[in-house]
Amino acid sequence: MPAAPTIVRIGDVATEAGAVITDAAIAYSSWGRLHTAGDGSTNVILVEHALTGDSDARSWWGDEIIGPGKPLDTDRFCVICTNVLGGCAGSTGPSSPHPDGRAFGSRFPAISIRDQVQAEKQFLDVLGIKQVAAVMGGSMGGARTLEWTLLYPDSVGAALVMAVSARASAWQIGIQTAQIHAVTRDPDWLDGDYHGTGSFPRAGLSDARKIAHLTYRGELEMDERFGAKPQEGEHPLGPVRRDDQRFAVESYLDYQADKLVMRFDAGSYVTLTEALNRHDIGRGRGGLNKALGSSTVPTMVAGVDTDILYPYHQQEHLARNLGALIGMAKISSPCGHDAFLTETRQVSNILGRFLRESGLAQRPFATG
Repeated sequence: MPAAPTIVRIGDVATEAGAVITDAAIAYSSWGRLHTAGDGSTNVILVEHALTGDSDARSWWGDEIIGPGKPLDTDRFCVICTNVLGGCAGSTGPSSPHPDGRAFGSRFPAISIRDQVQAEKQFLDVLGIKQVAAVMGGSMGGARTLEWTLLYPDSVGAALVMAVSARASAWQIGIQTAQIHAVTRDPDWLDGDYHGTGSFPRAGLSDARKIAHLTYRGELEMDERFGAKPQEGEHPLGPVRRDDQRFAVESYLDYQADKLVMRFDAGSYVTLTEALNRHDIGRGRGGLNKALGSSTVPTMVAGVDTDILYPYHQQEHLARNLGALIGMAKISSPCGHDAFLTETRQVSNILGRFLRESGLAQRPFATG
């Protein structure tokens, strides 16, 4: 069993849209020993999780990535991963207690990727960490990484941005809004105030996850695995359609949905998906290309050749316009968007290259 995350109170968080989250908390996990040099630099690598991830990066990225002698070598680096603001694994989110003792529920404000990063900066300030050696992440974690480089460039030594875009595209907003509506139109949603009532929008969250999962995986991979085969013991080609007579791919999606429903809060799912809809690094910065060109943080970009959620051309756009690009990498995989999580060997190679080209591999960190 992984160790429970540590909870840190970070004070009030004022959101980009003008709301205030009172006395917010951030949960985090860490591996390796923190070293702070005389100039304030540290050996911290900040890892950012994706939408339904949490602070236990070793559980979703694997022991092959984080550990002694691994690509993120905990004998050299202090690896820190937070649970995002709005989440449901220790950080303040819709299921957390409001100051009045009841769950936030519908009172939890809409937040942006920038709000998430601001909360994380407040968290590091509480810990006394003024600068990190690197920030890295994929998908929503990649969006947070990008925002780190523009909001707090003096606090970031280098960045690795994976499987994300400079802003949400119309297609992404559309597919993500369909997931939000699946949840919010479930009768058990109760306008977001289902916490403590005995109700939970299980069907809505399940349907949202099925929609999402289809965008996380590759079309070729899914067809090779399942094709048009029926689920064993079931007959989806009968005279009438029945929910309990499924194709094999339906059974797989049911399984993936059930796993999420057991561990994730529907309010957090809506909140974090809406944050992805609001992702736009060009907002208030003169547009995408001007914002990217202003970046001074050495940044590597990586994408997946079969990603339909964040297609590779979006990472090419980042690479063409970033002001401090140090390299670009492509993950070749039939697995689609999730390949930044599943293709361990390729990701390990990318991490090694990133550490070399950013100069972090050569820095003599002392962790004793």
